[in-house]
Order: sequence, then structure tokens, then C-alpha cells
Amino acid sequence: MQITGDLLIGQSTVRGTGRVLYAIDPATGDAIAEPGFASGDAASVERACLLASAAFDPFRQAPLETRAAFIESIADGIGALGSVLIERAHAETGLPKARLEGERARTMGQLRLFAALVREGRWLAATLDAALPDRQPLPRSDLRMRKIPLGPVAVFGASNFPLAFSVAGGDTASAFAAGCPVVVKAHGAHLGTSELVGRVVQAAVAQHGLPDGTFSLIFGEGNAVGEALVAHPAIKAVGFTGSRHGGLALMRVAAARPEPIPVHAEMSSINPVFLLPGALAQRADSIARGFVDSLALGAGQFCTNPGVVIALDGAELDGFMERAGEALSARAAQTMLTPAIQSACAAGIARLTEQNAVSVAARGLEEGGPTQARAMLFATDAGTFLDNAVLSDEIFGPVSIVVRCKDAAEMLQIATKLEGQLTATLHLDAGADLDLARELLPILERKAGRVLANGFPTGVEVSHAMVHGGPFPATSDSRTTSVGTSAIERFLRPVCYQDLPAELLPEALRDGNPLGLWRLEDGELRKTR
Repeated sequence: MQITGDLLIGQSTVRGTGRVLYAIDPATGDAIAEPGFASGDAASVERACLLASAAFDPFRQAPLETRAAFIESIADGIGALGSVLIERAHAETGLPKARLEGERARTMGQLRLFAALVREGRWLAATLDAALPDRQPLPRSDLRMRKIPLGPVAVFGASNFPLAFSVAGGDTASAFAAGCPVVVKAHGAHLGTSELVGRVVQAAVAQHGLPDGTFSLIFGEGNAVGEALVAHPAIKAVGFTGSRHGGLALMRVAAARPEPIPVHAEMSSINPVFLLPGALAQRADSIARGFVDSLALGAGQFCTNPGVVIALDGAELDGFMERAGEALSARAAQTMLTPAIQSACAAGIARLTEQNAVSVAARGLEEGGPTQARAMLFATDAGTFLDNAVLSDEIFGPVSIVVRCKDAAEMLQIATKLEGQLTATLHLDAGADLDLARELLPILERKAGRVLANGFPTGVEVSHAMVHGGPFPATSDSRTTSVGTSAIERFLRPVCYQDLPAELLPEALRDGNPLGLWRLEDGELRKTR
């Protein structure tokens, strides 16, 4: 499949009129050769959004089987790209090919998971309350409810997942599953990768006879295209993964519209890891090795990177620090996704180094290239951490800080003061640490979307039970998740039908249950035929 650098507006390929962008080889910082990707403009956004608006009703009203088969075709098409996709993504991101192959499998898997969810239909939440004409003192009407999609969704590709959180990633898959057309703004770090996947989606739209505006892909420099997309009245929701600064900017645009819309933004998390004393006494060495593996994974460019470790001061923590330092000192520096990300990571490290009562505990091997980052581990005491907000800032990279607490009260104080997080981890011994864990758990439930025991937060399973979300600033809406089948809920709303003639009722709510759904009928969950 040839990469042309064109916008994909519905079923058309359109040459942008804005500045020509080039993909960057992150290992060198040099531009990758042709093609150039011409940026879209306000007219591109207008055309894509109007097409999406026109596509909305036909797409959402298509049979569920058609929608599911469409989503599965995208997964098949991504697989059919083979090595072409992996080679291009490797060139644009510097990520190892094995990592990209795993991410491709995850992307295809989550598409197929959402296709299965569409067929199963429980997300419709079909609910029927029969009419009670003889009820006293007042009769009850026939009431039936289902969920319908919100409308066209704007999706922003993420820098750190060129496949799983990009053009056909989780936001797009869940929006399609809900019945929403999607307009994607490609991330500038993987332009060619985005076009390859975008062409797969475009072909799947045509293959299943869906309306042209079901999908569009736009390239754009800076903020103008993205802000125009969020501001367009046809767009009814936004999916975003990126920095707090970027997410807040989109939230402001969405809130300022005559019709404000939800922005589901995943933005900032330092993912605290609590090392309880019994666990440290029993297995400090293995915890240290696992922590360093998690910290350095993918050059630390994961939203679930363990950015802070909290533990009681003492010999056990000293042992952990020694083992972690040994493991970290042998870690090679890694190429980061973009020069800008590397620069921001270096600035964060410099900022930590300048803070009072903060020391460097361990360093990885020195950088060997212009966009590489070495792993860094800092240390401080609980009082300093509590008094200095800078120490709680996310650094997107292989950087973490160990906080020494003099007692359990300080540990609980830190847990209480933490901002909202995607994850919180407890390393505990099932006997010695249960009392302290019971005190921490209610606090961590308030702070995080996922609470782990005796593991590490990197690695997010795509499943029905997964929650990849959390209180602000981890996300803009703690009620949702961006990973797992519950992600579909972001793009749905309930509609109640009162005394509607049978001929006008949607299939999901008709007598006889023609779709064979599990439905809540007069308060009982049934699957009647």
C-alpha cells in the first residue's frame, strides 16, 4: 500500500493546503524522505465533519451485524498490511519491532472484542416497563429505553501508541461500536503509520456499503486543526490521550461551544507504588527487579509508568534501593518517540535535580544518541514530598522518585494528598501487611481507576473488567475508561420511548425480542424469544 501524504476525507483522498509535514526518524532527529503530509485546514475540517454528520443516522441504524463485520474488517486489514506497517511504525517511532508487533496484535484484538460486543448487544441496555393502565391512583404508560450513540466523535492519535491509541485504536473502535462516525486527527509523530491504517479503515467503509462520512483522517500542524475539529457543531464527543496541557486546551474549547460536549481525555498520572514493610522484608530483591523493568519499559513512555514509590524508611528499603540501583545502572539508554518528548523528559530531570532535599539514587547508562533518555531514580523524604508540588509532577520518561516515610501515618498522608491517578499499586504480604493495606485501600479507591496488588502498572489488559481511567487529572471524567468494553459507554446516551406504536419501536425494544437480547423487563433480566 502506497503512502501519499493525502488527507482521507470520507471516501476521497484530498491534498491538504497547509504546511507540508514530514515524519521524523527519532533516532537521528532527521526528516524521513517523501512523501510530505500536507496539513488540513478549516475547509478540510468542515468537509469531514459535514460528511460525518450526514453519515450518522445511516451508520447507527445499520444492522448490528453490519457494524460488527465492519469493525472486524478493520482488524483483518491491519493484519494484512504485514511488515509494511511494522517497518513504517518502527521508522517513525524508534519502538522495537517486537513491541510494535505486540501492539498490532492488541489493536486487532480490541477491534474484534468490540465487534463481539456489538453482536452481543448488552451495551444497548434495553429496558421495558409494561403499561399499567389500571394502576391507582395513576396509570403507568408503556415505557421502553435503550442507549443510542451521541454522534460524530473526534479522535486524537496518541504519541506513545501508534496503533493501539491511534487511528484505529481503542477510542475509534469503541466509537464505531457505539455507532458513531469518527474523524481522526493523526499524531505528527507517526504520519505514515496513520495513513496506512487510515486507508484500511476507508476501505472497510466501502466494503460494507457504509456512508462516506463514517471515517475521515486529517493531518495538521500545531493546534488549529484539532481545535477547529472540537469546536465544530457536528462533533458530539472527543477522545484524547496526551499531555495535561493538551487535554485541558481541548476541554476549554469544548466547554466554550454553544453546545458543550464531553472530552474524554487521558492526561497525567504518576501511578504510585506502595511498598509495605512485610513485602519488602520478604522479597525486596524481586520487587526491585520488577520495578526497574516496569520503569524502563519502552523508555518509560507509558501513561502507567511507576513515577513514585512510597515506603517506610529502614533496612528493608535500603536493600530495595541497593538492588534497584544495581539493576538500573546496567540499563542502556533508549530512544524516545520524538525530540520534543526527549527534551521535555530532560527538562523534568533537570527540575528534579535542582530541588532541595532530593538526591539522585541511581542512573542508567549514558545516552548514545540525540533523542535518547537514561533511566533515573531519585529519592527524598515524605516531608519534602508533601511540601513540594514539583515532586508530584509527571515526567514522561524512565524517571521515578522514592519517598522515605518515617511511619505509616506519613504513608497515609501521602496517599491522601496525591492527585487522581490511573493506577495505584500495593506490594504487600498477605499476613503482615493486611492491616496497613486495609487503611490504604479506601484512599486509593478514591484516587485511582485501577488498584493492583503485587504487580506493576505497565501492561493494560484489553478486557471486560479493565478500567483505564481515574479521577482528574488522570482523566477528564473519572466515570469512564478508555480501555476495555466499558469504553463504549463514553459515546452513548439513553432514550426512553413512551407509548410509541409497535411499528415505530427500535428492534431492540420490540415485543418478542427479535434481536435475542438480554433485556430488563419489568425489573427482571430476561432473554425471551
